[in-house]
Amino acid sequence: MEENNIFTGKTLEEAVNNACLALGHSKDELEVEVLEEGKKKLFGSVKWKIKATEKQSDADRAAEYVEGLLKIMGVEAVCEASDGDNAINIEIKTTDGSRVIGKRGEVLDAIQCIAGAVANIGRLKYAKVVVDCENYRSRREETLKTLAEKAAKKAVETGRKVTLEPMNPYERRIIHSALSDGEEVKTVSEGKEPARYVAIIPANLKEGEKPLRFYDNEKKAREHGNRRFAKNGKGGKSKNATHGERGGRGARPPRKDRGAKPASGEKRAKKEIRFGTYLGNSGAGKGEE
Repeated sequence: MEENNIFTGKTLEEAVNNACLALGHSKDELEVEVLEEGKKKLFGSVKWKIKATEKQSDADRAAEYVEGLLKIMGVEAVCEASDGDNAINIEIKTTDGSRVIGKRGEVLDAIQCIAGAVANIGRLKYAKVVVDCENYRSRREETLKTLAEKAAKKAVETGRKVTLEPMNPYERRIIHSALSDGEEVKTVSEGKEPARYVAIIPANLKEGEKPLRFYDNEKKAREHGNRRFAKNGKGGKSKNATHGERGGRGARPPRKDRGAKPASGEKRAKKEIRFGTYLGNSGAGKGEE
């Protein structure tokens, strides 16, 4: 074996066999690049020259790509990949986990989508790729299961359909799976991406009732309640408040006093005078008739 995994042989097969013996791998486990083809000369011959390296697994290739992507983002991280039975798992280890995960896992989901595309290049059978950081996936799964149980209980108590916030397909599947064994409710996905959400329909559904929106934290529920409170006229702006009191750009200037409203006869007379003046002005210089 020469430097940089370069091997030679009288034939291509011999060069590959030399590489297999030196690296301890079979032919299927090596990537072979021909650097120079062998050929016979008048005196002697030129040997085949190849470069042989161990093939990267789909998981390792995807993990290496994710590391490069995070480096571009300015995040120092190490990715550990494992090729499981049902999925390729990539664990991101970093001290800046909040930037990798993002709000509600949006950044982590985007990285997972890209890693899945990279890992499945050249594959005949699609492999699922799961990217995780700081055990976020399992923590989020437990949160969603708890949310599903609370929302289902609310649906049964009120007899109304309960809708959850928009979720990605991975999170919607968790909700469906968490409530799949129950007989009191059923779940369906409604809406269009990216605002597709899960609706929980109770068996004792009351026809004509509007759906309830269920939130996964109390803060959002309070914010939604405050908006409805103001919209119903029970809070917020007053209908009789001035422009300045409504928090606008300043109080509206007072309307110019035009005096008392003239009687109907006076109004007609005023119109006639204006009409005559207009005709007189149209013939300026000739005098009024």
